[in-house]
Amino acid sequence: QVQLVESGGGLVQPGGSLRLSCAASGSTFNFFSILVMAWYRQAPGKQRELVAELASSGTTNYVDSVKGRFTISRDNAKKMVYLQMNSLKPEDTAVYYCGTSRLPVNYWGQGTQVTVSS
Repeated sequence: QVQLVESGGGLVQPGGSLRLSCAASGSTFNFFSILVMAWYRQAPGKQRELVAELASSGTTNYVDSVKGRFTISRDNAKKMVYLQMNSLKPEDTAVYYCGTSRLPVNYWGQGTQVTVSS
């Protein structure tokens, strides 16, 4: 069984900050520390896109639109993944999903809504 549960979304004004959290559980995550974990997002009418990913080595990868504003981190002992989002813009509005990356079959949670609006 695979379970990824996101939290921390909400409504925020432009320029504001949010911190998303993701808790991983299930047999797939028995070796959580070696997995590449990621955050994705899907805006209305658009395809899901990779926002940020973090390898066990500490190597990160960000989509250009969030570089310098978002930071992905993880706590392997707690099997948690985080996304700190600063200087939020209306175009960051989307459902944000925690998931795996670089696997033959990747997994995602149910998502958490982030709305950036004044």
